Amino acid sequence: MTGLASTFRTLAVAAAAGLLAVTGAVAAPAPPASAAPEPKAPREFVALSSVDRTIVQEMRYTTAHNFVGEPIDGYRQPLCILTRPAAEALHRAQVRLLARGYTLKVYDCYRPQRAVDHFVRWAKDLEDERMKEEFYPLVAKSRLFADGYIAEKSGHSRGSTVDLTIVRLPALPTRAYVPGEALTECYGPREERFPDNSVDMGTGYDCFDTRSHTDDPRIQGAQRANRQLLKGVLADQGFVNLPEEWWHFTFKPEPFPGTFFDFPVARRSVAGH
Repeated sequence: MTGLASTFRTLAVAAAAGLLAVTGAVAAPAPPASAAPEPKAPREFVALSSVDRTIVQEMRYTTAHNFVGEPIDGYRQPLCILTRPAAEALHRAQVRLLARGYTLKVYDCYRPQRAVDHFVRWAKDLEDERMKEEFYPLVAKSRLFADGYIAEKSGHSRGSTVDLTIVRLPALPTRAYVPGEALTECYGPREERFPDNSVDMGTGYDCFDTRSHTDDPRIQGAQRANRQLLKGVLADQGFVNLPEEWWHFTFKPEPFPGTFFDFPVARRSVAGH
């Protein structure tokens, strides 16, 4: 009986194949393979809020208020993620600033490679200048790569670099940006720039201008003192400033000095760490 049943099954398959050939019917396609799961952060990464809840977070790239003019790829939630040594060093700096009546505020922390790729695509699109008036009023967009404002790799993607500023306590919230609103130069007088609850650093965040250089000689008085306060308190905890950007600091030694990660900025990326 077993042999007979096998013969019947073979004949049935052959008949079905012949029917398809005669009628022109097409077999149903195989179901698509499931999408690969999103990468997660190594255990050395943490949400900054799990180390210090007092540091203000204003994550600009989850919003349209940035030099691109739209939320950036890979930023799923307004969350600062860093390597644990960098987060703990920020906590130590925060303790010292709180004692002086200030708090740190972070604008950007870990940045996935897909976000950097988004910047690169935008920079190559010379027609898109919707945010030029605020963020790069004096720089031709065609010069952004040559002048070093945009690159295909970023230290942020290694997880120990942070963009930040100082806010005097009590920290009042910064108003939300309204897409399409009138823009003003990022290096203009404080009362004319987009409002920010931080102390006056002489320019806004992500200002593509030489006045953003930490020691630019045109920045004097209280503005220069504020930059030096930020630089000094972070240097004491192992952070090194990028001279071209007063807001940009990297913790040394970096746990991942040669690795550029691409997990999304989201709580699930560091869940359980």
